[in-house]
Amino acid sequence: MADDSKQMLQRISEARQAVTEELKKVIVGQDDAMQQLLTAMFAGGHCLIQGPLASAKTILVSSIAQVMDLDFKRIQFTPDLMPADISGTEILEEDNTGHRVSKFVQGPVFTNVLMADEINRTPPKTQAALLEVMQEKQVTLGGKTNPLPKPFYVLATQVSIDQEGTYPLPEAQQDRFMFSILMGALNVDDEMAVVRTSTGSDKATLQKVIGGEDLINFVQTVRTVRLPHSLGDYIVNLVANSRPTEDNAADWVKEYIMWGAGLRASQNIALSAKSVAAQDARDTVNLDDVRAVLRPVLRHRLGLSFKAEVDHITIEDVIDRLIEATLEPTAVGV
Repeated sequence: MADDSKQMLQRISEARQAVTEELKKVIVGQDDAMQQLLTAMFAGGHCLIQGPLASAKTILVSSIAQVMDLDFKRIQFTPDLMPADISGTEILEEDNTGHRVSKFVQGPVFTNVLMADEINRTPPKTQAALLEVMQEKQVTLGGKTNPLPKPFYVLATQVSIDQEGTYPLPEAQQDRFMFSILMGALNVDDEMAVVRTSTGSDKATLQKVIGGEDLINFVQTVRTVRLPHSLGDYIVNLVANSRPTEDNAADWVKEYIMWGAGLRASQNIALSAKSVAAQDARDTVNLDDVRAVLRPVLRHRLGLSFKAEVDHITIEDVIDRLIEATLEPTAVGV
């Protein structure tokens, strides 16, 4: 690897450490969530963030945008939210000559970090408005294409689908997110620390440690990290093993999984594993890098059957069984 690429990998590693240290000034007890969010952002991916009330989801997203010196906007998704409220709309206004001309008024998606809060509170029509901007990173209206700022991330939160007034995300929408990140409840010590700091008079001051141009360079560098053929085969085999329609699908897969992961799962496992390696300043992915990203990539890409619900089988249980059932490479070459 060229010297400039090695220097950039070292820069990514240093940036990960610096961003994490700043986030820990305001985020307590969510180290895994912070690491996974950084992994996805350094790879250029969007994230679903799930967790109970008051688990610091909004604080994490707004803080990471501040530390990375990125423009941040938040949309509170509600049942009456319309697609134009997200992407923007055209209006008519008079110019200096008195003629009416159309003008595009940008929606909140024209930002670097868009927080889609409680995304499953809004109907599918409005959820679908995010599809183009997440995948193509542009808004097309009236035959004109309006590119979004770079970099661009959608970081969405979900409420429990058991609550009234929710609209589960379609599989195509969920598949656009690289990671599904879980933020759990805090233990007693961490909760006490949050109570003390959040109710005190002293407020933490976050420093900006990287910028948008750095992130763009990081995303490009992550893609140069090597993925050994044996690990590529392992990733593809594991994802294929999740599909009940495969000819050689295991009986328990057919019993508990309604639909398995698609091609984007394999791509996102590989890309996010490269991001993990880059954050350690390494130019080659290893097996531990792949293991670190399997769950956040797969947990929102598998559909469980009614039989799984009856038998109290969770997504995490299914992922564990897939990992156990897929033969890991004994030797990882290049």
